[in-house]
Amino acid sequence: MPISDGFARRLEPVLPAVAEHFGTPFHIYDLQGLHETATGFKAAFAGMDVREYFAVKGQPNPAMLRRVREYGFGFDCSSPAELWAATEAGASGEDICFTSNNTSYDELAEALRLGAIITADDETVVDKLIAMGARPRSLALRVHPGTAGAVGESYLGDAESAKFGVRMDRLAVVAAKAATLQPESFGLHMMLGSGFLNPEPFLLSLDLLLAQPLDVDFLNLGGGIGIPYRPHETAFDLPALARAIRERLDAAGRSPRILFECGRYILTPHGVLVTRVLNRMSKWRELVGVDSGMNALIRPAMYPHAYHHITVHGGDDRPTETVDVVGSLCENNDKFAIQRTLPRTQEGDLLLVHDTGAHALSMSFTYNGRLRPQELVLHPDGTVERIRRAETIADYFATLDCEADTLVAASPAIAAR
Repeated sequence: MPISDGFARRLEPVLPAVAEHFGTPFHIYDLQGLHETATGFKAAFAGMDVREYFAVKGQPNPAMLRRVREYGFGFDCSSPAELWAATEAGASGEDICFTSNNTSYDELAEALRLGAIITADDETVVDKLIAMGARPRSLALRVHPGTAGAVGESYLGDAESAKFGVRMDRLAVVAAKAATLQPESFGLHMMLGSGFLNPEPFLLSLDLLLAQPLDVDFLNLGGGIGIPYRPHETAFDLPALARAIRERLDAAGRSPRILFECGRYILTPHGVLVTRVLNRMSKWRELVGVDSGMNALIRPAMYPHAYHHITVHGGDDRPTETVDVVGSLCENNDKFAIQRTLPRTQEGDLLLVHDTGAHALSMSFTYNGRLRPQELVLHPDGTVERIRRAETIADYFATLDCEADTLVAASPAIAAR
């Protein structure tokens, strides 16, 4: 949805100078907005044993992670690179939750070395830990509930197609295996989907996990708290979720620690992608071509019905028109908006694509040699700092500079001749 009034007041007066100084395109993040959301999250759960583990996949820049960590949050990681980013931000031990899918021995070894909470997404992860002779300090099992997982919009897969989680009917067996590892603390994890704007999926997860006949120290409800991307959508009521969780725990007479892995909720509303109009094109539709594309923000092209609000800097008083906003990639779905009503643009205008604070640059790619943009932060006093430079052609080809290595090996058929 449109950025907050505060973000707009801080950004709009300096935006032309920022674009002139740094060039476009760029993602820019509002630190005051982060502060407001982070402190609001902590206030909602005040007095409860709850900890947020910010999902590094949403925003892996250590400069931003260090700021997230200032609020006492840990980090949810799913790869060695994300573990590195978390440690660069100063996290260690149980500040890190390693929730991986299709996990290798090497990945587990690195998470164990750091003392992270290990979330086993599959029985094979437990088998690997046993084979390694490992003893995780904290261990959780991620559970897929089966048909109960079909709640609202979800990109994690239904029970038949899902690649995530231990099947509920295997949980007792896998938990018995996990007990042989003798972790100091044990928990369960469940995440039914992504982008939810109401508490029900999280309460369903909590109910299902509390119903399991296992002694647990913590329950991880995953990420998935959504934001209102569209102007008519209502923001998630976090205090209501906190009250409902407290009521359920009191009714069950249980007091496990509750973990979350939110990235989208914490940071997404506090970022925009700023891109400049390159061309006005008339085909069967009117097209506005900009100097960025789906390589810098893939959600509108990747997910059905995904939406990002777009505004034209200085365009409030102009007549409107209906256009597609497009990039330069050789894909027809390289579009930020399709048949969107916007103020009439001209070459050189700045467009703001909203809600890119998380799951934007982290999902970027370099198809067509279109390179990743820079990242900036907007400080509360109006100063702007670059925290990642734009990629260069030298970066794009850097991995061609590699040590010569050739394997000469005859196939068995050739060797037998």
